Amino acid sequence: MSEQALALVVRGTDWSETSRITTLFTREFGKVRGLAKGGRRLRSNFEIAFDLLTVCHVVFLRKGNGGLDLLIEARVAERFPHLRTDISALNVGYYVAELLSDGTQEYDPHPALFDAAIGVLRDLSLLVPPSPGGRGEGDSVTPTPSPLPPGEGGTSRIPEMVSAFELVWLRELGYSPQLDECAVCARGLPVPSSESDRVAFSPDAGGVVCPSCQPAARDRRPLSAPAWAALKALRPDSTAAREPMSPLPPAVRREVRQVLGQTVGFVLGRRPRMLSYLDG
Repeated sequence: MSEQALALVVRGTDWSETSRITTLFTREFGKVRGLAKGGRRLRSNFEIAFDLLTVCHVVFLRKGNGGLDLLIEARVAERFPHLRTDISALNVGYYVAELLSDGTQEYDPHPALFDAAIGVLRDLSLLVPPSPGGRGEGDSVTPTPSPLPPGEGGTSRIPEMVSAFELVWLRELGYSPQLDECAVCARGLPVPSSESDRVAFSPDAGGVVCPSCQPAARDRRPLSAPAWAALKALRPDSTAAREPMSPLPPAVRREVRQVLGQTVGFVLGRRPRMLSYLDG
């Protein structure tokens, strides 16, 4: 029996002169890997729907025993033309695709993660000037808001957007960092009395650790009070996460990016390839 889903294309590999293996992250089924026979032909049932970072409606047949599903049809639902005009935005899109492709299991649906990924790709349009050519065929019909100048949020908001998405990814995979109490002994941590106060963060332990548990956390790293507060504010269950957030001070942003990059790498089992482009 055929299945239908709304999908984001997160990877593609040529299989033959006419066919293509495509990895999709769907809202209904999670990650799906399928073979699109004839997918490389100019005239096919797939049009341009399997271009990377395209949202599409797909129809496919599920195959058992770990085999590839058979993709029957795909129609473009939404495209993100602003990704083609700004390298910083494109790198964010590639990073989102890498985490969805390499950091999730097949047929393990996470609708909230799908929505967060689409949200990031849409929000990037706020940071990128519109293309002079206007909207291309198959692009999103959603009105594009005016871009934000760098001084008013602009591309300086990208690190916060990436960090917020990583926290959704970590939560959906069951690795949401413990920030309110010690990740080892569950004791409460003292409220910092000044911005110079620091706590310790351990990806291996799963969050902040108290002074008593720090010796056992060999991968611990110091975390300033402002960076600790920023991580709390960026969590998907935080009230602040649902409101516009001012760009973080550069020093705080670096701390947040380092902590989350290390945590994502710990969960993934390797450093994500695109992190070097985002945080470099």
